[in-house]
Amino acid sequence: MIRVLLADDQPLVRAGVRALVERDGDIEVVAEASDGRATLVELDRFRPDVMLLDLQMPVLDGLEVLRELERRRTDVSGRRHVDTRVVVLTTFGEDDNVFGALRSGAAGFLLKDAGPGELREAVRTVAAGEALLSPTVTRRVVERLVEVEPPPGAERRLAGITDREREVLALVGRGMSNQEIGAELHLSPATARTHVGRLLTKLGARDRVGLVVVAYESGLIRPGA
Repeated sequence: MIRVLLADDQPLVRAGVRALVERDGDIEVVAEASDGRATLVELDRFRPDVMLLDLQMPVLDGLEVLRELERRRTDVSGRRHVDTRVVVLTTFGEDDNVFGALRSGAAGFLLKDAGPGELREAVRTVAAGEALLSPTVTRRVVERLVEVEPPPGAERRLAGITDREREVLALVGRGMSNQEIGAELHLSPATARTHVGRLLTKLGARDRVGLVVVAYESGLIRPGA
């Protein structure tokens, strides 16, 4: 059973999402929260596998929740360490903090008007340790926001990777799966997966979303390319 924390300030949204994600019986919403502070309380109480998080919440917004979650993940004492993975729920074009959410450790994001099957599959995907990458949505957000706020010196992050790893990183940045990368570069999916794993280690990224961010921030992929 996949245990979910649902954080959104609108009761009707929470009720609708709960009904949709629990339909197949393999996902359970164990807690709900209507503001950021309550979200952190419920996070400590239930330690869910997945959090569905709205960025626009009172008291503490979703971005502040993500930053606190990141601090807890890296707590060297281990007393507050949590492995909850986060899917940001957003209305595209309204949340300028989506890219900040990706930088802060979100496993991906999903439009609030996504279909029921897409919502449930998103929960299952991140619960399995994968990143939620949508080539049609993730690229649009990343391209637009990287163009606005490229961090200084980001290209230096690629200094320690090989030419082949650069090729793989560029394809990850375009939203390709391991199978698609393998086909593009004439590699087996297992070899592509190995390259992705090495990139995660070398670049200090948690998952494929982090690699997408690096690919754009470093200039390996240019906005609109």
